[in-house]
Amino acid sequence: MYTVVVFIFGIVFGSFFNVVGLRVPKKQSIAYPPSHCPSCERQLTAIDLLPVLSYVLLRGKCRTCKAKVSPIYPLMELLTGILFALAYVHFGLTAEFFVALLFISMLVCITVSDIAYMLIPNKILLFFLPLLVVGRIFSPLTPWWDSLLGAVVGFGMLYIVALLSRGGMGGGDIKLFFVIGIVLGTVKTLLTLAFASAIGLVIGIIVLRMTKKGRKTPVPFGPSIALAAIILYFYGEHIITWYWHLL
Repeated sequence: MYTVVVFIFGIVFGSFFNVVGLRVPKKQSIAYPPSHCPSCERQLTAIDLLPVLSYVLLRGKCRTCKAKVSPIYPLMELLTGILFALAYVHFGLTAEFFVALLFISMLVCITVSDIAYMLIPNKILLFFLPLLVVGRIFSPLTPWWDSLLGAVVGFGMLYIVALLSRGGMGGGDIKLFFVIGIVLGTVKTLLTLAFASAIGLVIGIIVLRMTKKGRKTPVPFGPSIALAAIILYFYGEHIITWYWHLL
């Protein structure tokens, strides 16, 4: 029962995170103007704003002008709901549950932003950073200083990659890994980069085959980082244990 309630809260917040991810990079207010169709500019009503359901009921089109609605909207809503519910199943009503909600929320926001604009806004990272620091104070890693070391390692590692790749790594990705390091600690942050690189490679190959622009097609790295970070956050201990057993 509680899992369902958390899931519903998740898809509602997922709808809000879409707004944050799309408006913050453009320096627009997240409250005004109200949500509207980008094609006909009609202000959306309650039936248009039901998370996931509106997209299904309206068949992915604007109710007025029939313009197609991006599937990113319901996908992010549904994904947020699933991840919120997963966090509740894993942690229950504990301090770590609230760390998980904050971490998921940040990653969903930056994923939307990076997909739309190839940009991870500083404002989003700076909003979540102090909240996650406080969360780690109430739900510390073992040892507690692993959060500090993880942040330094995450930032430093990506900074070196950016220098070696001569601009191939964006500044937003570097700052994002600083925040990820606080949440995950050193080992899981290192694994996040490895997993993100593998995921990014697969996505890159798929995009290259689907487009005609060849290697010039830009592929945002933020979604790969977010997916890898989620995997390591929830299942990192199992992955590390499995790897040591292989050795």
